[in-house]
Parts: sequence; structure tokens; C-alpha cells
Amino acid sequence: MRKFFNDVSKTLLITDLDGTLLPSDKTLSEIDLEAIREYRKLGGNFTIATGRTLQSVQCYFDELELDMPFILYNGAIIYDLQQEKSLFEKELPLSTRDIVCEVLKEIPEVACEILTLESIYIPQNNEVEDRHIKLCKVNPIYAKLDEIPDGGWLKVLFAMEPDIMPKLVKFIEFKGYNEVDFVKSANIFYEVLPKGSSKGNALKEYSRLMDLENYKIIAVGDYHNDIEMIDAADLGVATANAQTEVKKVADLVLSKTNNEGAIAELIGKLLST
Repeated sequence: MRKFFNDVSKTLLITDLDGTLLPSDKTLSEIDLEAIREYRKLGGNFTIATGRTLQSVQCYFDELELDMPFILYNGAIIYDLQQEKSLFEKELPLSTRDIVCEVLKEIPEVACEILTLESIYIPQNNEVEDRHIKLCKVNPIYAKLDEIPDGGWLKVLFAMEPDIMPKLVKFIEFKGYNEVDFVKSANIFYEVLPKGSSKGNALKEYSRLMDLENYKIIAVGDYHNDIEMIDAADLGVATANAQTEVKKVADLVLSKTNNEGAIAELIGKLLST
């Protein structure tokens, strides 16, 4: 492994958060943080790629000491914390409002988040969404759909109990919405993204923006929304708890889960002699 990455300063380690770097309780583990610090001390570059919003990653800024731009909203944004601005951004079309309206009318058990850079709007709620909001420690705005401003929509998240997911997916496939993309990011989350948005495409744009042509990129993830990023990296890595489809595209499958220090395991392999 070390021979492949013989100059750690020419590597970028980019990791998903939930299910990968973050344990189930959403508290960063010291074993992973210490490994990241060691990797960076030796010259390695580190950042994150997540479906989360800017608001919901802020609680990790101090611990992760992020000094490189990162990918948010499952690829809709590349954000530079130092400059406090987006380096790359794709918005959902205005017709997304009609999609949301139809879905919520057809399947009232589904909750919904409409995500902009500044705000999280919730036009329809349920217990799954309540738990999600508490875990992410964010402050949403509860508003009727027609009260939410047009423009600036970066992602829509539908939240539901796992047994409702097949009904939602079937309805969306029946409607054939082709002006946006959809991705399953957990067994309780189904997301609407700008056309062509993914962590994989964002990683390619990131490499171009940051002039990483001569770098080796290591990407780590666990769920369907990580597959394109893992496939686009020089070394694609899946955690032990990753979905089977993710493990199939990965170059390396770790022996540890997100609850056991998967990122520390990976960094140990990268830095081993």
C-alpha cells in the first residue's frame, strides 16, 4: 500500500461522514481523529464528502480542523470554509417544487426536507425526521410548501420508515421525473439532487479546481450515494459495514466498521511500511 502512495503529501483522503467516519452516535472517535492528525502531520491531505448540509457539518469543524474545501449535499456543492463561499454549486430546477408536492400528496407518511445553503425547510414531518433533526443538531424552519422561497434548492430529502421506501421508489419510477436525479442514502432516506450531481462527479470537479492531477485520491464510503465517488478515486475503499453494492466497486474493503475505527484502520494501512 505504502509503495503505491510513496509520497503522502501527494495524496488526498476524502471520506463520507455518516456510516463511515461517524459512529452510530455521531460523535467522532478519538482513534479516528488521532489517525487523521498523524496522516496530516506527515503531509497527507484530508477532507470530507457528505450528503449533509453546511449547517449540519458545522459541529465537526473544530475537531476535524478542515483546511481544504469539502463536498456537501451529495455533490451539489463544493464549499471552501476559509473563504466562506461555494467553489462549485448546482441547484435543483424550479419544477422540483411540483415533484415534492406530488410525492407528499401521494405518500403522506413521508417527511421532507428542502435544503438550501442557508436553511433547512420542513414542509412535512414524521418521527423519522424528528429523530434525524435531533441527531444532526440543526434548527430547521417548519413551513408549508408554498411558503418556501423559490431558487437555491440544493437537495430534497424524503425521510420515512424502511417499509415505506419501496412505495416511494415505485411512485417516483412510475412518474418518470427526468429533470432531476435520485439517490438512496440510507434505508430511511431518498434524495432528490440536481441533474448530474453525485459525489463522484463532484470529486472530479474538486480534482480540477484544486489541481490534483498528480495526486492519488483515496475515497471511503459505505452507502449507495458513495459508489460513484469510490469508483472515481485512485483507491476506492468500503468500510466493513458498507452495503454489498459498495463493496463490489471498492478496491479495498476494510475489516472494521464505522463504530470500530474504520478510518484509523485505513490510515494505518496507508502509512505502514
